Amino acid sequence: MTVDVRHLRVAAHLELASLIIMLANIATVHLKPVSSLMGPAHGCAYLFVVVAAWRVGQATTAVRAASLLPGVGGLLALRLLDRARTTGRHGRDGEETVPS
Repeated sequence: MTVDVRHLRVAAHLELASLIIMLANIATVHLKPVSSLMGPAHGCAYLFVVVAAWRVGQATTAVRAASLLPGVGGLLALRLLDRARTTGRHGRDGEETVPS
């Protein structure tokens, strides 16, 4: 079963937004309720990004490795997926496949 790239896109943006909110909270007023809400939200978004990136049908090794980076990994994985989709078909490890 593969995951739609749309789900990965939403989770990647939520992961980055939650990280920005957490860092802004720490840098400014450091409200405990914001920290207690955004910490688990960021963790869930991160885990969803990793799982979704690994389950995308066109995911290469580079896409899967990029998804493991916290914060920006989901967006990097999306960029790698888009690049692979626009340059042609790619095999499992990123090498270009030639139809026979």
